[in-house]
Amino acid sequence: MNIHGACHCGYITFEAEVDPARVAICHCSDCQTLSGAPFRASVVAEAGAFKLLSGEPAIYVKTAESGNKRAQAFCPRCGSPIYATAADNPNAPLNIRVGVVREREELVPKRQIWTSAQQSWVGSVSSLPGVPGQ
Repeated sequence: MNIHGACHCGYITFEAEVDPARVAICHCSDCQTLSGAPFRASVVAEAGAFKLLSGEPAIYVKTAESGNKRAQAFCPRCGSPIYATAADNPNAPLNIRVGVVREREELVPKRQIWTSAQQSWVGSVSSLPGVPGQ
């Protein structure tokens, strides 16, 4: 599936070829902190299947609990997370952040990881009262 994405301010734009079966939600504490949300959704793209169309992301390298170094790419202007990848392997797949993908409605998560760190209330969100706008 071909996808198109952009950060919030539009400085960074990209396109990629992804497999919708590789969409996942991560509940780890790093994803919670780095996204400012209780979990983060991403879709995998092989390194050669991602094309940056405009802008240049800033990179923050974090060390995972496993000791692996992960490069976190984000917009240096608005802070939108774009992708993460192995910091020491230019051929590693990229985990594109679903929130910056235009076709995000079609990228339905197929699995969850780090459920041991999931916030206890996440499963009850659908039962909360809601309104279609603010």
